[in-house]
Amino acid sequence: MKTVILHYHLFKNAGTSLDAAFKENFSEEKGEWVTKEFPAQPAKNREELKQWIIDNPQAKCFSSHTAIFPVPVIEGINIVPVIFYRHPIDRMASAYSFERKQGGDGFGPTLARNTTLAGYIETRLSIKADRQCRDFHVHRLATMFGENHGDEAIRAKMAIQALPFVGLVEKYSESLELLEALLKAQGFEDIKLKPVEKNVSRGVKKTLDEKLSEIKDQLGDEVFSKLLVANEIDLIIWENLNNG
Repeated sequence: MKTVILHYHLFKNAGTSLDAAFKENFSEEKGEWVTKEFPAQPAKNREELKQWIIDNPQAKCFSSHTAIFPVPVIEGINIVPVIFYRHPIDRMASAYSFERKQGGDGFGPTLARNTTLAGYIETRLSIKADRQCRDFHVHRLATMFGENHGDEAIRAKMAIQALPFVGLVEKYSESLELLEALLKAQGFEDIKLKPVEKNVSRGVKKTLDEKLSEIKDQLGDEVFSKLLVANEIDLIIWENLNNG
């Protein structure tokens, strides 16, 4: 059975750095590392994701920002899903910083360039369908199981239990070591994953506590409290992963 890696590249979760590490092992030029984005409609997304893997027999590592769970089931192919999780409040500040510098006229970059971090977060929280600042990880992980299994929180926690690997951005080097060991055991005997910092939009020398304190000062108590409430489940899962 052929084994491939499927990187669920969540926005501002060290995915660009991880892809750089993968590309040290799998040639982009030879089509061993490939990337593609998919439509938001779940059924079409899953169908196209599965077909993409089938249509690229030379590929060993697939990466997508928009691929939706569950992991495709394809006869003759063993798919190893890889995903990273990040402290949700720090991730939002990183997303804002990145989108402020980003070109283009998309909603996120336009909003970020024209408002403060507090304005960015308040605006996105006011849009019910926008999950960028509201339990972002939970929303993505919950797609692993159907709604008959429970609410988003239950399904996201089930996904964490079911996935063979969930890395933590705050423990990136340690997570890479665990991922490398997993992939070696899955048949990628020669893989070496080196920590490479790519697409870093804010200072990385500060501790998480220092960054969170700065974010709270920027937002003010009221907006920061709203953010904590809107990310309650994301924060619980992050605490469990960080302490696990």
